[in-house]
Amino acid sequence: MAIMQIAGMVLRAAELAFGAIVAGINGSYLHDMHKLRVDSWPLARFIYTEVVAAIAIFFALIWLLPFSSSFTNYPFDFFISILWFIAFGLLVHYEDGSCGAIFDWSDVTIRGASVCGRWKAVIAFSFLSAICWLVSAIIGMLWVRDRQTRRYERRRWRGSRV
Repeated sequence: MAIMQIAGMVLRAAELAFGAIVAGINGSYLHDMHKLRVDSWPLARFIYTEVVAAIAIFFALIWLLPFSSSFTNYPFDFFISILWFIAFGLLVHYEDGSCGAIFDWSDVTIRGASVCGRWKAVIAFSFLSAICWLVSAIIGMLWVRDRQTRRYERRRWRGSRV
């Protein structure tokens, strides 16, 4: 079980880092658009992505603490994974191949003048974050199932009069 706890903490740290990267790059873009006085409706998918990143950062920070109760939140992990997959889909649909193939991440940059590189970084880290949240949900589900099985086996043998 210690392996699951270590894996859970590593995944939470990755979720926190990926959410922070997406929030930083996406927030920079939203700030630039705000300075240009762009209406908020065309930026709805970016605002949604920023909100998902903020939610993910918040819960990754809370659940990064090494308590076993963080494993019982697997339905919420699955829900956040779905939110990330939606953000990924919205960003891919917006990019629409104008920067090349979506999964060609050779020009991904976090800093620099390459707009396509930054957008591919947001898309890449959104996808990676969705995968991490999904794996966290699966690990949490396995952990809870294992605990319930152990508890059931102890109950069954404890009351035996043999």
